[in-house]
Amino acid sequence: MRIRILTIAAASVLALGAAACTQAEQNKAEANAEAAGDKAADVAAQTGEVVESGAMKAAQAVEEGAGKVADKLEDKQAQAAAEGRPGAVDPATDTRVPAKN
Repeated sequence: MRIRILTIAAASVLALGAAACTQAEQNKAEANAEAAGDKAADVAAQTGEVVESGAMKAAQAVEEGAGKVADKLEDKQAQAAAEGRPGAVDPATDTRVPAKN
């Protein structure tokens, strides 16, 4: 019951406040609210661009790191194949060194 009374009181204050404003004041408030909304939309768009840019840079870093890891693994496989280690794959020919029986 207390919440209901507080809600009714708040609504009454808002209604009285709106009625007390002149049309010019209401128009100005509406224009200010619209300008604030436009600014918020611009900020949100800029934030989206920043996030997208960061994600792109992170993806590039992952791609670069993965390339380095792949190069290192390829070098190790080439070396292992050249040494004749069973199971190693020669990256140049894509052939596996057979297991010794």
